[in-house]
Amino acid sequence: MICARLPVASLPCQSLRPTTTTISLPTLSLRLPIRQHSTLPIRRTALIAPAPKYTANPSLRLLTRNASTAAAAPGALSAGSAPVESLTWNRFLQLRKTRRRINVIASVLGIGACVAGSMYAITIHEVETLASQVVGLDPLITMGIIVVATAASGWLIGPIFGNALFNLRYRALRVPIMEKEKEFFQRIRKHRVDPTRSSYQNPVPDYYGEKIGSVSDYRRWLKDQRAFNLKREKMIV
Repeated sequence: MICARLPVASLPCQSLRPTTTTISLPTLSLRLPIRQHSTLPIRRTALIAPAPKYTANPSLRLLTRNASTAAAAPGALSAGSAPVESLTWNRFLQLRKTRRRINVIASVLGIGACVAGSMYAITIHEVETLASQVVGLDPLITMGIIVVATAASGWLIGPIFGNALFNLRYRALRVPIMEKEKEFFQRIRKHRVDPTRSSYQNPVPDYYGEKIGSVSDYRRWLKDQRAFNLKREKMIV
């Protein structure tokens, strides 16, 4: 209760009731921007269960181990790195003997082809007549010289095709064969005898080692070289 005292006239105290004033405020409509859902893809992390370390089947265990090794080292097996095949001395000497036979066959075929070509030129184009006029010899002798020259050319050309065929057949062993060839030639050059000391009674035993086809043949070749030196010393004494 609040009593107000007036200075002019004394008024009785009246009870002043509290008045409540209602203020009507306009409602504020707040429009907040609503976030739209993003169109970006949601990254979901997949939980991969680790592979079991041990399996019941031993074959599956080995397969899992090989797969993990290949995944750890992807550059271990590549298309360019082919496994190099090992080459033993016996196989190298056998391949060397095979190459020599192929070269001989190719030389014989080369002789046949060159002689056939020379005979065709002689019978059709009369090459011996033109050559005899240039050289001044009898046409028969000129024809014989042409045939012998073409036969020698075929014998020399044959190993070219023979080596090409051999390298094509054994192209996987080309590098090991070259390495073994160098080492073999060094051994032959080191242990072979001096050909200037040879005679009719004591000929040089296989100077180039062409008859060597195995390790036992190589040991026999070494014995022949020592026997040659012993025989030469006895002849000198």
